[in-house]
Amino acid sequence: MTTPVLICDDSSVARKQMARTLPADWDIEISYAKHGQEAIELLKQGKGDIMFLDLNMPVMDGYETLEAIIKNDLQSMVIVVSGDIQPEAHKRVKALGAIEFIKKPIGPDELASILEKFGLYTPSPEGLASSQSESTPPVGRSEQELAEAGSVQYRDCIQEIANVAMGQAADLLARLLDVFVKLPIPNVNILEVSELKMALSHTAQDSTYSAVCQGFIGSGIAGEALLIFSDSSYADMAKLLKFEGELTDTVQLELIMDIASILVGACTGGIAQQLDISFSQGHPMVLGQHVKVGDLIKTNETRWKQTLAIEITYEIENYDITCDLLLLFTEDSIDNLNKRLSYLMD
Repeated sequence: MTTPVLICDDSSVARKQMARTLPADWDIEISYAKHGQEAIELLKQGKGDIMFLDLNMPVMDGYETLEAIIKNDLQSMVIVVSGDIQPEAHKRVKALGAIEFIKKPIGPDELASILEKFGLYTPSPEGLASSQSESTPPVGRSEQELAEAGSVQYRDCIQEIANVAMGQAADLLARLLDVFVKLPIPNVNILEVSELKMALSHTAQDSTYSAVCQGFIGSGIAGEALLIFSDSSYADMAKLLKFEGELTDTVQLELIMDIASILVGACTGGIAQQLDISFSQGHPMVLGQHVKVGDLIKTNETRWKQTLAIEITYEIENYDITCDLLLLFTEDSIDNLNKRLSYLMD
């Protein structure tokens, strides 16, 4: 009997990867949703006896989707598939009824084992004897059914890679501070220098910030990471780090350097790992302290003409702590970056 399976993820890359990772001999019919609201409608139509659910999505995120499933008394076995690997994320989705949590990206063997563990899939003799090929549609799925997952843009690839790296960085910060880090959907754009300020348009223009930057380079890909930290966040950050002295400029600079070391190192390292390269990092440099965002970006304008920019805003739940991480790749790096991403486009 064919089993209806629903893949819910805002990333076309993630949907493609998930569809191609499912066992080749599993008799299923796949439906796709770009966010939780679409998923709930499909569940009401009986198209998701089993659902693979992302957490960070627009309109309705994974947590809200799980809550809506309970509220509407919908029947679905939900497996969360996310780049947000914080311990608290695991606890929350399990409390909301998810049967398992899978870290992105997942391989076919690991996924098959998880499905077998819950009695959702039993390998056929043919399935055991052959490995799944990306060129061969899995049982129960036509090329047309996989077309949605196979239509991928480079921007989607970059966003998904940034999403996974962002989750790794948040996990380190969460474990260090014993907190839950609220994660956004990474914002990916090709920007002119004059547009860099617009990338931070959500920030309060009457507030002041401090920032450091750190260069990275490897395999023909180079750029700079900018960590922009709200001055209003220092007090709560000092509490979390159990610092009881006076918050002088020197102390504040040490705090932001520590945060930059965690977030920049983990994010660039996570991206490099997924691209199968390694980055060498330069020494961090102070862009400014206690200034407006426009002044921070202005000090960096002479370095850039056009850039591929990835913006990630980190917020710590229940604390007034917010910082923006901008990963700015040089214009010359974009072609090499796209070549590295091509394996996700296959």
